[in-house]
Amino acid sequence: MGKAYLQPRQQRDSALVGDQFGYGFELKKSDAGDGLGLVDMSKVCNDTLVLVSGWQVDTLKNGDVKAEVVVAPFEEGEYDLPSLLVLRRNVDGSVDTLSFSGVQLDVKTMPVDTATFKVYPLKKQINYPITFKELVPYFLVGLGAVALIALLIFVFRRIFNKKQNVVKESEPAHIVALRELEKYRSDKYWTPSHQKAFYSGITDILKNYIDQRFGIDAPEMTTVELFGDLKKCDSITPQMYESLKQLFERADFVKFAKYVASDEENAGALPLCVNFVTTTYQSQPVEESKNVL
Repeated sequence: MGKAYLQPRQQRDSALVGDQFGYGFELKKSDAGDGLGLVDMSKVCNDTLVLVSGWQVDTLKNGDVKAEVVVAPFEEGEYDLPSLLVLRRNVDGSVDTLSFSGVQLDVKTMPVDTATFKVYPLKKQINYPITFKELVPYFLVGLGAVALIALLIFVFRRIFNKKQNVVKESEPAHIVALRELEKYRSDKYWTPSHQKAFYSGITDILKNYIDQRFGIDAPEMTTVELFGDLKKCDSITPQMYESLKQLFERADFVKFAKYVASDEENAGALPLCVNFVTTTYQSQPVEESKNVL
C-alpha cells in the first residue's frame, strides 16, 4: 500500500534522545473499508524505543483515515522501525492484509563543546526571603487562635463565677462564718508571730458576717464607726456588744501597735466570735416574725 510515515512532535532539524514521534499510516476513504485490525506495537518496542501511547485512529475532514502510535527513543543510534501490517475488513465481509514499509530513525545526542565546557560544583538551595503576603495566612490563623482561646477563657470564667455566686448566695452567712472561723481553731495562732494573722482573720470574718446579717458595710468601716452602728441593733445584748468591742480594739492593737495578747485573751477570742454568730443568727427568725406581725 505504501510507506509508513514518521512525524516528529518537536519541530527541529534532527532527532534527539527523548524526542517523541508519531509513527503510522494514512488510508484514502475508498481504501479504509469497514474496519481495521492493527498490530500490537508494545511487542515491537523495548527499553531503548519506548511506546508513549498506543494506536489513535482519526477520520480526517476529507474522509481519509489516519492511524498512529507515539514512540520515543532513549539511546543514540539508528532505529529500523518495523513495517506495519493492517487487516482491512471489506463491506462484503472479506479481509485483506495491507502492508506499509517501515522507516529508519537516526537519533543523536546533544553535542557538548569540550573546549568551553566547565564543570561547576553543586549549588546550595536558594533561600528566598519570606514576603509579608506569605506571612498573612499564618498571622490570621494565630490571631484567630488567640481570639478563640480568649473567648474560651472568658466563657469559662463567666460560668465559674456564676457558679460561685450561686453557691455564695444560696449559703447562709452564719454557715460561711462558722466554717471560716473553724480554720483558726489552733493554739499555733497564739504565738506572737502569728497573732496578727489570727486577729485579722477572725475580725474580717465577723465583718463579712455583720455585712450579710445586719446590712452594715463593716468591711469598709473603722472599729469606732462599726460599733457606732452596731449599738443600734436590738438583737445584740449590751454584754455581747462590750465583749465584741474589746475584741476588735485588741485586734487593732495587735495589728497596728505590735501588742502581744495573752494566752487567756487568745483562748477566749474564737469562742466569743462563734457565740456572737450563733446568738445573732438564732435571733434572726424571731425578729423577722415580729416584723411580719
